[in-house]
Amino acid sequence: MNIFRFPSSRDLSDSQLRKEARDWLVLLTSGHATVADAKALKLWCAQSPEHAQVFEQAKVLWQQLAPAAADVQQPPRNVGRRAFLGTAIAASAAIVLVQVSAPGGFDGLTADYRTEVGEQRGVNLSDGVRLELNTQTRISRRNQGIELLEGEVEVLANAAQPLRVQAGAGWLSSAHARFNVRNTDNSVCVTCVEGSVAVDVGGRNIRLDSGRQLTYNAAGAQDPLAVDTQAVVAWREQVLVFNNATLASVVSEINRYRPGMLVLLNSELGKRRVQARFSLQQLPGVAFMIRDAYGAKCTQLPGGVVLLS
Repeated sequence: MNIFRFPSSRDLSDSQLRKEARDWLVLLTSGHATVADAKALKLWCAQSPEHAQVFEQAKVLWQQLAPAAADVQQPPRNVGRRAFLGTAIAASAAIVLVQVSAPGGFDGLTADYRTEVGEQRGVNLSDGVRLELNTQTRISRRNQGIELLEGEVEVLANAAQPLRVQAGAGWLSSAHARFNVRNTDNSVCVTCVEGSVAVDVGGRNIRLDSGRQLTYNAAGAQDPLAVDTQAVVAWREQVLVFNNATLASVVSEINRYRPGMLVLLNSELGKRRVQARFSLQQLPGVAFMIRDAYGAKCTQLPGGVVLLS
């Protein structure tokens, strides 16, 4: 769980607002902030014009002091650590103290197979079964197969016995299939690319054939839909494909692949529809592509954080 929790009262003093704004900057530039943190920041800034103004002021000060802060490693001997961390410069040094949730929660820390931000890797699980792990993925072996704790995996199965995959509230099973499973934001999306997959969720057993996709969560499953499977698995070719997606969802997806974070502060901008195709090699400059295409203002912060407003 994230260590920062901010009150929602509109009656906070100016000094308290400034402190909270600095705390947000420490979190965002920590290199470990999550998409949920970005959404929470948007809500914090939207509480009042004062919240948004104070964050803007803190952001400007942070940019001005960041070069000096990069040279600061330890507080002076005659200055207490608490006082040292209370300054804007010390906020940069305090980044190493920020701890937020890892992919897959506590179980993800001991996962058998894992990938970090932007990493993809293949695993030969057993005879006839291969896993292709996408970015920020955690998988643990289970007696009857594997559990996808977080992230995304493509499964290629051509085995004597069905492989069982636990993902969220459901179980998947197939001996001969190629299918993609994504478990993010407490929702699971299963796409059958070739063959067929049996999905057991919420007391229902659903057969998913080639070209069909099923989404479910703890509350139950939606009806299967026909999808463009090549767009779903385009990440295997180092490509992200967005078909009529909101810019907010595009930014959220991009954040899974790049260090730092894009923070979309303009809710109206986030509703814009996007038809795009990005190679993963383009992602370091994607914020400026969004700026040029949608007229967004880009503000770069330390830690690979870019604010889009």
